[in-house]
Amino acid sequence: MLSEYTIGGKWVESMTDEEFYTFCVENENIKFEREPDGQIVIMSPTGFNTGRRNAKIIVQLSNWNSTHSLGEVVDSDTGFYLPNGAMRNPDAGWVSNERLASISKAELEKFPHLVPDFIIELVSKSDYPKNLDAKMKEWINNGCRLGWLIDPFNETVTIYSPGREPEVIKGFDKSVSGGAVLPGFELDLKELKV
Repeated sequence: MLSEYTIGGKWVESMTDEEFYTFCVENENIKFEREPDGQIVIMSPTGFNTGRRNAKIIVQLSNWNSTHSLGEVVDSDTGFYLPNGAMRNPDAGWVSNERLASISKAELEKFPHLVPDFIIELVSKSDYPKNLDAKMKEWINNGCRLGWLIDPFNETVTIYSPGREPEVIKGFDKSVSGGAVLPGFELDLKELKV
């Protein structure tokens, strides 16, 4: 089962950011991402268990954010234009108040030209690990300060941060810390067990 399908062509690859946003709005029942070269990626919906795990992640992150009020949490339907020209939507993301202050309210109504401080990508049965590793590195190379690739099937969390090799944490019998990026945040991995 494929988790995504890529379409290209001269017209598709030459769309401006505004045209791509309009294309997404006019096809609102389909989830898209865009590659740096302009090709459009059609994303498949996730299965129930992946959606359930993602909801648990969003709840934990939102509860921490409600207590600390240091930024805003977004879900997997939120698109971000990256400096390399791609448009991506993380499974979960957090943007600091400092980064949000640099973006107009009008732009926040669309896909902002903004890189979240923190993102999570959650592995589903139909994902390809090589593609997810490349996507995580793309987030970091474009300005994300911390990224977690969570694999519930192998019970691993791979932590990505600028200037460091990815670090793998094994076992879902513990929590993973947001460190200096998300002070005081601990994701309880036990809630994500298969």
